[in-house]
Amino acid sequence: MKSVIALLVVLTLTISLSAQEDKIPAGHDAKGIYEYSDFEKPEACYSCHVDIYMQWKQAMMSQAYTHHWDEIEYFDLAVPHAEKDPDMKPVVDGCNGCHAPLAFLAGDLTPPRPAEGSRANESVSCDLCHTIVGYEGETPFNYSYRVDPGKTKYGTKPGQESPHHDTQQMDLYGQTEYCANCHNEKSPFGVWVKSTQIEWQDGPYGENNVPCMDCHMPKAPGRNAKMAKKGMVAQHLFHGAHAPGKVLGTIELRMNPKTREVQWDEVVELEVQLFNGKAGHKVPTGSVEDRIMWLHVTATDAKGNEYHLPVQEKGFEGEEYTIASDELAYQDMGLPKGIDDFEGVRREDVPIGDRIFRMPYFDPQGRMTIMQWNTKSLGVDYRIGPRETKTETYIWRMPEDIPVGKVTFKAQLNYRKLVKPVAEFLDVPEEESEIMHVNSTTTWIEVYE
Repeated sequence: MKSVIALLVVLTLTISLSAQEDKIPAGHDAKGIYEYSDFEKPEACYSCHVDIYMQWKQAMMSQAYTHHWDEIEYFDLAVPHAEKDPDMKPVVDGCNGCHAPLAFLAGDLTPPRPAEGSRANESVSCDLCHTIVGYEGETPFNYSYRVDPGKTKYGTKPGQESPHHDTQQMDLYGQTEYCANCHNEKSPFGVWVKSTQIEWQDGPYGENNVPCMDCHMPKAPGRNAKMAKKGMVAQHLFHGAHAPGKVLGTIELRMNPKTREVQWDEVVELEVQLFNGKAGHKVPTGSVEDRIMWLHVTATDAKGNEYHLPVQEKGFEGEEYTIASDELAYQDMGLPKGIDDFEGVRREDVPIGDRIFRMPYFDPQGRMTIMQWNTKSLGVDYRIGPRETKTETYIWRMPEDIPVGKVTFKAQLNYRKLVKPVAEFLDVPEEESEIMHVNSTTTWIEVYE
């Protein structure tokens, strides 16, 4: 009987807490409902959670507002866009719901630039994350979290004693919906411009309930605070698209010729297989309008001469956006930059004919855009899904003067966080558009007379 009463008490408290959480505004309704002083500074957490703080400090979570590309995109494109089109102001304010949550919740909009050192610079802070108590809607997106700042901090572990704050276990902290609040996003035109959690949910990792945290916050033995007992601690690494170690090897590559021995005047046919065996979502994911991944294939003959091999077209709708060209794009940047009749910049700066794995975003005029808030439609989704294999074909007619002997083929998969012509146009530091090598593979044939 006592156990039944205890269970009823727990259920009553849970229902009461849930009802209380539902009264907390979420999303755009939460703008300006708190003060900066309602949230503790990360440095306060550092005094006890040394390793966790230092991991967070070097992760993108702590740089969501201060990172060079985020600052340039926001202040050079988004903010001036809203000044020219007032209907965009609520949307541009909403950027801070995920990039500078404390500024958004405090109504400090538009926040000061990072150089001014405001609390917006705390980006996605410890206290913000550990005071989330729920979210709005069935599928969280666009900063749909509910925050209840105060002495109680929430996490995946049962309530434990702390000299500074109370702790309470909450199932949400082990669920992908928690991440979805910012890693799913819709544009004002109702288009999913970020859908990482949805991609996970629709794929094999979601089916097997392998959540985001297993890969991006892996557990290891240690202490989560100075005074805590040893146990398994979630590492606050949040490593993803900006971490070379995470990107490296995400996609496995293999390549084979149709035949090993080829007469000098024949055609060579190759197949390259690309397998996403590491990511629980599509690759690339997240800010897909910025990111580009491409496959570059070369042949080197017996005398060391190198030849570039363009990919064989498959003929699907929208394929032209998945093969590198010298086309211009991103003309809508002209509006915030104040450039009339802006012709745009190169759509990509990679060897013409290379296969690109991307999903293009289009503005209201049907032009390719990197301004996700200005995205009205999406093009073909030619990214690589979790545990998906894509096969690319290369047909090469060898030059008439090719020497007899071994020809080596190399397939190199490359990735950039930001399309290089856009980075150059906006004076983004080079590191944002530097090439990250994902993987490579080789094969060979023997040429005979």
